[in-house]
Amino acid sequence: MEIRPTTDQDRDVFVDTLHAAFGRFPETPKENGGGVWWSALEMDRSLLAMTADGRPVGTAGAYSFELTLPGEVLVPAAGVTAVGVVPSHRRQGVLSAMMRHQLSELRARGEFLSVLLASEALIYRRFGYGPATYTQRLTVPRHQAGLALPRAHRTADAPATGSDIGAIELLRRAECGEILEEVYDRYRRAQPGALSRPHRWWASGAGQPPISPAPRYVAVHRDADGIPDGYASYSLDKPDKPDTLTVDETIATGDAASTALARFVLGHDLVHQVVFKHFPPEHPLRWQLADFRAGEVSGDTDWLWVRLLDIPRALTARGWFTDGELVLDVDDPFLGEHGRYLLTVRDGKAECVPTDRAPDLSLDVSDLGSVYLGGTTPSTLVRAGHIRAHHPGAATLADTLFRSERSPHCLHWF
Repeated sequence: MEIRPTTDQDRDVFVDTLHAAFGRFPETPKENGGGVWWSALEMDRSLLAMTADGRPVGTAGAYSFELTLPGEVLVPAAGVTAVGVVPSHRRQGVLSAMMRHQLSELRARGEFLSVLLASEALIYRRFGYGPATYTQRLTVPRHQAGLALPRAHRTADAPATGSDIGAIELLRRAECGEILEEVYDRYRRAQPGALSRPHRWWASGAGQPPISPAPRYVAVHRDADGIPDGYASYSLDKPDKPDTLTVDETIATGDAASTALARFVLGHDLVHQVVFKHFPPEHPLRWQLADFRAGEVSGDTDWLWVRLLDIPRALTARGWFTDGELVLDVDDPFLGEHGRYLLTVRDGKAECVPTDRAPDLSLDVSDLGSVYLGGTTPSTLVRAGHIRAHHPGAATLADTLFRSERSPHCLHWF
């Protein structure tokens, strides 16, 4: 078997092989070749696994993203995608060979992080990836959708009114592409766990709504100066749920815009329920509902998986919020590597160097990926039996060090 890089001339073969791996048929692209998810593929970052007689049997690709780390640090990250093996060649080592080849290429490019969305949770941990952000679905019945008046800062002279300084404009998806792109970019730069959406994604309509050209209404929030600072993309056109307003995503650069957009979609007439498809686990909306029980959470699942390719570079790249020292003994069985590192944090910056000191924690590189963004506490993985704490207090210290200024969340589908 040969694993080789691809070029633009291989795009059709790559796409057909990938769809065969998942038992699907490709969509028909729009006239300009856009509107399908693979129009954003970077063929110079993709791989084909070929049999000795020249048949393609496996695919793996990567996108060039920026990932926002704790501390509003932006770093390059490879977004692994389009991974598949045709059914006739599964369980023959094709996937493992492609993953090993790809990790080697990423390192050769100087990248120290890779991320992915896992189609199946059992597949990617063995390649060193760990779930690092989480998402869920929130369903709110329309008749229970009232928001409570805010209690904070309420005084007798200035009672809370629930009013918002700003305005909402209702547009169609085709009318506001530049606004969506600009607002999302502002949002993702401050949100740990968020990925960039390169311009070519928006230009080619590659991805899910609101990136894709699928018909959507978009509520755009503008601040007091008329500058867009949030949006909600939604639809009511599902034949099986004609009375459900489904929100693809709500993006806001501040709490005022977020609250105003929630009030807008929750107040829509002729709707039985509002479903927020991609809801951050620690979002304040449930607390803003007058009836706390009105919001029903479902579909709680992992989203972004993280893989560290260069542990010292990765740990020194992110921001830190507590001083301290921690010795991490990290095993990377897929790549056959093992290292022990002294992590020292002072004034928000970290140093990470090899050490022979006794470890505080022993863990797999996939577990380090899970705690890296602050969305999974080390103590949780200690209690689960994944991480070994070598002395009392080690897990608590690690929890304090690895925390983020806000819960990481990733909306981008790739």
